[in-house]
Amino acid sequence: MTLRLAQKQNEYNRLNKAISELYHDICVQIGISESVFDIFYAIIALGDGCCQKEICDYAFTSKQTIHSAIHKLEKDGFIYLKSGTGRELHIFLTPKGEHFSQEKIAPIVAAENQVCSQMQEKELDSLLLLTQKYLDCLRTQTKELSFKKEKEHYYES
Repeated sequence: MTLRLAQKQNEYNRLNKAISELYHDICVQIGISESVFDIFYAIIALGDGCCQKEICDYAFTSKQTIHSAIHKLEKDGFIYLKSGTGRELHIFLTPKGEHFSQEKIAPIVAAENQVCSQMQEKELDSLLLLTQKYLDCLRTQTKELSFKKEKEHYYES
C-alpha cells in the first residue's frame, strides 16, 4: 500500500471514530448508554412493536447487550413487552418511553435528516454506495484472516 493510500485509510478510520465519538457524547449528554440509545433509535426506525432480534440486527449490537438494556428499560417503565410467535417478545413504548423518545431521540433523528437534506442527492447516493462498497470489500478481505486464540490476551483490562 502506498503512503498516500495509507493516509486516506487512516483518515477514513479517523472520521468513522469521530462519528462514533459524537454519538457517544450525545448519549452521555442525554444520560443513557449507547445500547439504550440504539433501542430507542431502532424503535423509531422499525416502529413500535418490533422485536429484540430486529433491534439487534438494526443496531449491530449483541443479543445479550440489547436483552439487558430492554429489561432495564422495562423495569424503569419506558417499555413493555408482549408475547409474539414462540419465544419472541414485541417491544412497545409506554407513555413515559414515548415522551422520552420524542424529547431526546427524535431531535437527533431530525438533525441527521437535516444533514442529509443539506447534501445533494447525488452526494448522498455516492456516500451510501461507496460506504457499502467499502464495507463489502472489508468483509471479504477480513473473512480470509485467521486468528489463533492464544493463552495470552492482547487487550487492556
